[in-house]
Amino acid sequence: MLPVDALGPDGEYRTSRRQIVTDTRGVPVVDLAAVPRLYITRSIAAQRRRAPLPAGQRAEALTRAAEVFAGETIAGLSYADYVELTCRIAGLPLAVARAGADVVAESLATAVDAVRAAQPAGSTLDWRDQPSGAVWARRGDVLAVHAPGNAPGVHGLWPQALALGYRVAVRPSRREPLTAHRVVTALRRAGFRDADAAYLPTDHVGADDVVRAADLALVYGGQDVADRYAADPSVFVNGPGRTKILITAEQDWREHLDVVVDSIAALGGMACVNATAVLYEGDAAPLADAIAERLADMPALPCTDPRAVLPTVPTGQAHALAAVLAGSAVGSTPILGADQVVADLGDGFAALRPAVHLLSGPTSALAVELPFPCVWVSPWSRADGIAPLRNTLLLTAITSDHDLLDRLLGEPTVTNLYRGDVATHYGAPNIPHDGFLADFLMRNKGFVAG
Repeated sequence: MLPVDALGPDGEYRTSRRQIVTDTRGVPVVDLAAVPRLYITRSIAAQRRRAPLPAGQRAEALTRAAEVFAGETIAGLSYADYVELTCRIAGLPLAVARAGADVVAESLATAVDAVRAAQPAGSTLDWRDQPSGAVWARRGDVLAVHAPGNAPGVHGLWPQALALGYRVAVRPSRREPLTAHRVVTALRRAGFRDADAAYLPTDHVGADDVVRAADLALVYGGQDVADRYAADPSVFVNGPGRTKILITAEQDWREHLDVVVDSIAALGGMACVNATAVLYEGDAAPLADAIAERLADMPALPCTDPRAVLPTVPTGQAHALAAVLAGSAVGSTPILGADQVVADLGDGFAALRPAVHLLSGPTSALAVELPFPCVWVSPWSRADGIAPLRNTLLLTAITSDHDLLDRLLGEPTVTNLYRGDVATHYGAPNIPHDGFLADFLMRNKGFVAG
């Protein structure tokens, strides 16, 4: 097994308590540290005592870290080895794991540019730049990151906090512990100090300690995690996406089928930006059939196969997910139902085939999000209004109705709105995901030099 130790403010820390991480076949592959609670609080206290590096040094180190991350051997793994092992642990298709890792490298290189896109036009980062006005200042010193395990790409976001002068403490997921370790190691090799970025693998109790000990926290998880931290203004929760596509009646859905299917199936269907619901103003049955016909062609292969496009999980977990789907689908019409989701690949693991269900109208099923290509197709009418479209991270609206677009932009629970043939998983440094991270990390302070 590959030993992966903690990275604290005083360097590498090999703990006596360990966590065994298996791949989706159940084979042990990583011997992961599990830091105790006292070490967490002491580490974050030490991070808080360190002043940030000068802005120019931070920018140079982030650029260099991108090169180290993608080009050097870390923890005994080349970049290709790291991608392959991440694929095996997380069950991501190999091409998806590689694309996610590439996103991290690019995000490290562009972290400073991404932060600039969020900075208010009337503010400055340095009070010396103007005699009076607004200074864009940090809301704290240490950011905790309670990381998810569904994809490497999420680790491209939190380095923006380093660009702003935060120190960062990352608690990785056991489902994918390698990317965070590789990023933190790359940052240290590139010029950041040990106290600037820490890697603190721990159990669920310790994860709460990481969040509580820091000034601010970036937390990923399901609805239970979102509910737990919903009332805490110091925690920025990235919960379920419940991403949707709306096609209005004046549009020919056949002309947009490619972007619909891509939105559902790209990234293995595992991301919060994958479409989980498609609403059509008209008869949705032909659209559901067409989507199912496309998705049914996706091959069920081991995730390490270069042709793989579907996620894999242990066989028992696959059957459990199929059971959840079957329970959620009561009352709907299965086009690709729960009975065909589990594709047993032998050796104790299975691929998750796509699922498509047709609803008679917008129901609570539209909120069901599962970690594989799974979509609910429903008719929608003007009488339904925008209520079925609420609580959506990303909404692609294929419509020429400008009044409807105005209403959707004005709806607080629709976080991002894409118009026309834009896949829901599209992203760029200048486009906020759930707002800009800097919106949460920074505030404007008035400053006057007398």
